[in-house]
Amino acid sequence: MSMSDSTYLIKNATLVNENKVFEADVRIEGERIAEISTTGLTAKENEEIIDAKGLHLIPGMIDDQVHFREPGLTHKAEIYTEAKAAVAGGITSFMEMPNTVPNTLTQDLLEDKYQIAAKKALANYSFFMGASNDNLDEVLKTNANDVCGVKVFMGSSTGNMLVDSEAVLDNLFRNCSMLIATHCEDEATVRANMAKAVKQYGEDIPIAQHPIIRDELACYRSSSKAVELAKKYNTRLHVLHISTAKELELFSNKLDIEEKRITAEACIHHLWFTDADYEKFGTRIKWNPAVKFKSDRDAIRKAVSDNIIDVIATDHAPHTKGEKANKYAKAPSGGPLVQHALPALFDMYHQGVFSLEKIVEKTSHSLAKLFRIKDRGFIREGYYADLVLVDLNKPNIVTPESLLYKCGWSPFEGQQFKASIQKTFISGHLAFNEGVFDESKKGHRLKFNA
Repeated sequence: MSMSDSTYLIKNATLVNENKVFEADVRIEGERIAEISTTGLTAKENEEIIDAKGLHLIPGMIDDQVHFREPGLTHKAEIYTEAKAAVAGGITSFMEMPNTVPNTLTQDLLEDKYQIAAKKALANYSFFMGASNDNLDEVLKTNANDVCGVKVFMGSSTGNMLVDSEAVLDNLFRNCSMLIATHCEDEATVRANMAKAVKQYGEDIPIAQHPIIRDELACYRSSSKAVELAKKYNTRLHVLHISTAKELELFSNKLDIEEKRITAEACIHHLWFTDADYEKFGTRIKWNPAVKFKSDRDAIRKAVSDNIIDVIATDHAPHTKGEKANKYAKAPSGGPLVQHALPALFDMYHQGVFSLEKIVEKTSHSLAKLFRIKDRGFIREGYYADLVLVDLNKPNIVTPESLLYKCGWSPFEGQQFKASIQKTFISGHLAFNEGVFDESKKGHRLKFNA
């Protein structure tokens, strides 16, 4: 039997799928789910049986915001290492951002990244086309059937990625039929706040100033501008990494996600950390937008449960230890998260923050709906077998030796999570099995129902 014909029978699993938790058997044939039965399935000849008694089977997480740093920044990370870490964390598909070097601002540069992933990515993949102040013609050439969306930095970034021209933004929102994903922080507000901090502290700005420099007003001014433009032109807008309670008033839960034109994302770090953590973690938890206050974190958690926020992502963005060790102003923003996003969410389940059904909805189902991904994001017969087996009661301590990130560090080092990822299937391929990888097959390029 060839690898493409390999079959698995997962017995006695507790499925979490489409707002239900129930015991069932699942058969995988080749790349897809062949059968799901609550009354039991009989093993076929040459079928590998996996007894999943006591384990939960979920559709793999689809992470709509990662920075894997390739090309150009591979001293921090690369597609091979970060996709592997993602698979170990139960992430079966990722969507990567365009602020690599060079910035992904042409169709040729975009295709280059797909070619790298085809050879190196253990997980399924897609890449955002980048927008700048002067590449609208290139943006509008993007094929919506095989590219996840267009990324716009409406806040400070690197290279030529900041889009601060009102005319360009207006043209983009008016003419782009694809989903536009935005980083929203008002540059003028951030710069003014930074100038105040420099005047007060000089070169020794404390990290605790980060949510004051990149404050609620900076986020709200930019997010509200994006929402205003989307409403004006009926654009599909997805606002990334919401970090403030105030921004939540811009979004609604009155429509199903398939009907929404304006959607929002929450990230793991904004659901987990608060400003109280800066003293312990320092620049390791410096992100843009900033981790803010407990009131913001609690409001974002509630908005996830109430369907005001539509999806959960990581914004995985590694930097080296040396880079992060700089003083506040020079330490880059971002950190590695893909290996521990689901374990962190399962800790929130144990804490009573989210139900299992809500976690699966916000990390898988809603992504598939929002991005119109073909045949993924659900445990359904005929769908690709992107599946994860989780032991919710097997403690997992994050040690430096356990990290798969190229940067070699994590803000979760020393954390003991209550749950462990046991197995990860990518399109029917058992890519991760209790700490052991099978890299004989690579992930697929995601396809979309444009």
